[in-house]
Amino acid sequence: MNERARRGTPVAITGIGLVTPAGIGTTANWERLLTGRSTARRDPGLAGLPVDISCRVPDFDAASLLGRSTAWRLDRVSQLALVAAKEALADAGLDPERWDGPRVGIVMGNALGGTASYEAAHTTYHQEGADQVSPLVMVNWPVNMISGYLAMHCRALGPNLVVATACASGVTAIGIARDMLRSGLCDIVLAGASEAPLSPTPMAAYHRMGALSRRTDDPESASRPFDADRGGFVAAEAAAVLVLEREGDARARGGTVHALVTGFGASADGHHASAPDPTGAGVERALRAALTDADVAPEAVDHVNAHGTSTRLNDLMESRLIDRVLVGGPSVTSTKGVTGHALGAAGAIEVAYTALTIEHGLVPPTANLDKLDPEIGVDVVAGAPREQSVTTATSHSFGFGGQNAVLVLQKAGTR
Repeated sequence: MNERARRGTPVAITGIGLVTPAGIGTTANWERLLTGRSTARRDPGLAGLPVDISCRVPDFDAASLLGRSTAWRLDRVSQLALVAAKEALADAGLDPERWDGPRVGIVMGNALGGTASYEAAHTTYHQEGADQVSPLVMVNWPVNMISGYLAMHCRALGPNLVVATACASGVTAIGIARDMLRSGLCDIVLAGASEAPLSPTPMAAYHRMGALSRRTDDPESASRPFDADRGGFVAAEAAAVLVLEREGDARARGGTVHALVTGFGASADGHHASAPDPTGAGVERALRAALTDADVAPEAVDHVNAHGTSTRLNDLMESRLIDRVLVGGPSVTSTKGVTGHALGAAGAIEVAYTALTIEHGLVPPTANLDKLDPEIGVDVVAGAPREQSVTTATSHSFGFGGQNAVLVLQKAGTR
C-alpha cells in the first residue's frame, strides 16, 4: 500500500471499554449518560479539603475484577485501564492469545500518573523513614506503566507509549493510534486514557488555582457546563480504551464497526499555563486541521461532543469557536455534566461517547444546564436525550499548557 492510500485508509472503532463514574461497562455508562444525572458526591477520601466532592467510579472492586494478586500490584490508574481494556477486547471479539502480538500497539493518555502510589510513598517516607518506602512506587507512579501493564496483560508487543498532553491526552492518544494504523506500523491498536487523580495533593492544588466548583453543599449540581451559574469543574477518575483497526481488516474478520475515526488535528495556544486563549485561535487551528484531515466541510458537522469543562473561560471560548467555525449549527453536548472532569482520561471517554451517539442516533443531554449562559449561542442539548441521526461529529479536548486536540468521527458507510 502506497503512502497516499495509507493516509486515506478508514480506521474503525471496533471495541469500546469504559470504567467511569457513570458505571463499569459501556452499557451502564450509556444508560446513565442518557439520564442526564450527575455522578458527583461527597468524597471521604478528600475529607478536610476545602472542596471535598468528586466523581468516583462506583463499586469498583479491583480484586474481584482483576484478581487479588494483580490488583495488589497495580496503582488504581492501571487497574481502571486494565478493566476497560478487557471490556474493549471482548466487545471487539479479539483474543490476545490468538493475535500476532508484535503487530498490536498500545497508546494511552494520562496527565498525573499513579498519584495514590506517590502520595502513599511520600507519607511513608516522612512518617516511617526511607527504608519503609515500597519499591513498587517506581513501577506504579510513572505514567508509562499504564501502557506497560496493558502490554503485559494483553500480549500487545508492538509500539507501546503513553502521551501526556494534559486534558487533551486521550484524544491525542487516539489520533496517534490512528496514524500508526494508517502508516502500516500496526494492525491493531488499543488506544485511550486512564486517570486516577483523586488524591489530596492534586485536588488541593486544583482548588488553589480556582479550577474546582465550590458547590460542596449540593455536589450533584456542581458540574454544569454552559450554564450561566457554572463555577468550575468536578474532578473525576476514569478510563476508556478503544480497539482501533483498519476498517477493511475489521470487516474481513466480521468485526463490528461502532464508528470511523477520520480526522485528527492538534495545536498549541502558546498563551498561558492554565487559561485558554480567549480568542480560540489555537483550538481553531486544531479543529480546522482535523476537518481538513477528514476532508470534511465545516458545515457537514452535525454534532459536537464539547470539552465543556463547566469553567467560565473554557465554555465561552469553545462555544464561540463552534459558532464561528461549524456553521451548520451542530447539536452540542458536554458529558462532563454527568461524569465530572477526568483530566487526561476525559477525551478518550468522550470519543467513546461520541461513537455511541453516532451508533445509537441519540445525543445525551448536558446535565445541570438550567439556564444557558446568554453569551453562549450554540445548540446545547439539555433536559433529555435528543434523537438525531449523526453522520459526522467532532470531539474536542483542551488542556493546561495550551494543548489542543480534536478528532472527527463519522458513521460507517459515510465515506
